Amino acid sequence: MASSSSLDSAVVLVTGIMASGKSTIAQSLAERLPRAAHVRGDLFRRMVVSGRVEYEPGAGAEAEAQLRLRYRQSARVAEGYVRGGFTAVVQDVVLGEYLQEYVEYVDGLGVRPVYVVVLAPRADAVVAREAARGKSGYGEWGVRELDRVLREETPRIGLWLDTSDLTVDATVDAVLAGLAEARVG
Repeated sequence: MASSSSLDSAVVLVTGIMASGKSTIAQSLAERLPRAAHVRGDLFRRMVVSGRVEYEPGAGAEAEAQLRLRYRQSARVAEGYVRGGFTAVVQDVVLGEYLQEYVEYVDGLGVRPVYVVVLAPRADAVVAREAARGKSGYGEWGVRELDRVLREETPRIGLWLDTSDLTVDATVDAVLAGLAEARVG
């Protein structure tokens, strides 16, 4: 089993569908590390104040280009933190073919090691979490539709965790215990 010191000056991508616990787990993981930054991918989407095209089913090429731009920006920020001696815990919805692209982009920046943690609670658990949240992240997407993309179209790289019945602390413990499996670069 690897220790949290394995994460010194690393990039850790925490991904999963909306309401899977990415923000909470990424923050808790970063708080357990001696030098860490929590890079919130959605901030890069919200920085676009005019001309933003949301990535929704059938949104087209501009939405896809903006999604890729968002991922590149978060990777560059993560690179900056790593080069400054911090662990960058990046949290975003990175599914399907984009997951491998993200890893390749970070790798192309020369940042290592890279870890991927995929939070994959059951769809019914996500529905319950979404109902209990003060915000709704789904818009045009449905929980079950994104869950299908996660399970059927996302490459099985990194550490995949069913967090349906895990506490935050238990999930972070599982991440730290599974670092060898989570390492992708």
